[in-house]
Amino acid sequence: MRSPVHSLLFCLGLFVLLAEASPVRPDTRNTVQKRSFLVPRVKNENFQGHNGPRQLLRAYRKYSMPVPQGLEETVARQTAQAKLKARRGNGTGGVKATPIRNDVEYVSPIKIGGQTVTVDFDTGSSDLWVFTSQLGRQAQAGHEIYNPARSKTFSMLRGNNFDISYGDGSGAAGNVGTDVVDIGGATVTRQAIEMATALSASFVEDTANNGLMGLAFSKLNTVKPQKQKTFFDNVMPSLAEPVFTADLKKAAVGAYEFGRVDPAKFVGQMTYVPVNTSNGFWQFPSESFSVDGGAPQPGQAGGQAIADTGTTIILANPVTVEGYYAAVPGAVNDQQQGGFTFPCATQLPDLALDIGGLYMARVKGSDINFAQVSDTMCFGALQATTSDVQIYGDVMFKTQFVAFNGGNNSLGFAEHADGQGRPTQLGKQQQQKQGTGETQPLRGVVNESSAGPARAASLILVGAVPALTVILGWYI
Repeated sequence: MRSPVHSLLFCLGLFVLLAEASPVRPDTRNTVQKRSFLVPRVKNENFQGHNGPRQLLRAYRKYSMPVPQGLEETVARQTAQAKLKARRGNGTGGVKATPIRNDVEYVSPIKIGGQTVTVDFDTGSSDLWVFTSQLGRQAQAGHEIYNPARSKTFSMLRGNNFDISYGDGSGAAGNVGTDVVDIGGATVTRQAIEMATALSASFVEDTANNGLMGLAFSKLNTVKPQKQKTFFDNVMPSLAEPVFTADLKKAAVGAYEFGRVDPAKFVGQMTYVPVNTSNGFWQFPSESFSVDGGAPQPGQAGGQAIADTGTTIILANPVTVEGYYAAVPGAVNDQQQGGFTFPCATQLPDLALDIGGLYMARVKGSDINFAQVSDTMCFGALQATTSDVQIYGDVMFKTQFVAFNGGNNSLGFAEHADGQGRPTQLGKQQQQKQGTGETQPLRGVVNESSAGPARAASLILVGAVPALTVILGWYI
């Protein structure tokens, strides 16, 4: 006959087994605390198409790089011609503006103090600023405006201000407060809001874009005298995983997802590399490259690169750029255009870029064909950096699915799973290597070759938390 103690232990064991085998109704508080969410993007109806020299100048200026001789003159000439064309009209009595910043093809809605404002997302900066009621009427016209007086949760950060400049020479400045920011149901109650009181004309002209959300590290924030945390830094403790992913595709709806890495979004395993946060960027080693699936070639010893969704093109070291275009018939370094051009009819080879010595990230040749500059010549989305740092912008993200992990300061790379990318032979070899344990996946993320009962159980628990979606914008 069993003793009362044995019976009690048996009941406790049975309870534990049932608890592990049965779905548990999630605690409401934990649902809010540990979640994942996705954000839908919307088309910027003012998008004017790509301009190669202008995007190159923006990238140089964003990172304070020396600008090659002639590039500024080229962009100034193009801008003057566009303005002249606009003044002449289109023969219908209407005059169409051509804002410089209308290279932002997609933007995304967020809520600040209950008010919806559509903004652009940028992993290369760390400020959340918006159009506000403090601007003049002319600057507000056509924009979604955040009015702190209409918010019951707004609080002024007296004595603080911000002043930020971007790659195209545009900028914003103003004062700072805090308010509730809601993105897809994920909420930060005291998020710093940088309220514009002065803006460059290019921002005012682009009525589909009403501000910017920075997703780099908080040390880049421009608020003075006290830097403020980014939305990602503030929301990170409430996420199921301290991560967001960039699933950015060419000519298709993509998204950023916060709180998990969705294994259905990529092929094979992800490769994770440590990030150097000393400068506030998502920065990592990148020393080699390959062309058209060939063997890796040395680029710049000790080379570093930044993963930046806020830069459209790729700025690589000159050895990489010259090595790539040497394989492109008719390619020339056109001083009048400020960079490499090639015959538009040329079928460009794929490029692969070294990621931390562990992975080669493929960039499709068709994506490097960026913009037409004459009847027969096109401008390349791969151009040379003029500093020690390389910038891997949206052109790379069109093939690569990328995870930004703020918990262990790492980046994960894999190719898109939906036909936007396909593993190269080199990539397949890398995936086989990763299966030996050379790289460590993020906690709670299932990779293609590592799913098992324990991992499946962790996904069930995470899956019990509602996943919300917010589509985000990027430069394309």
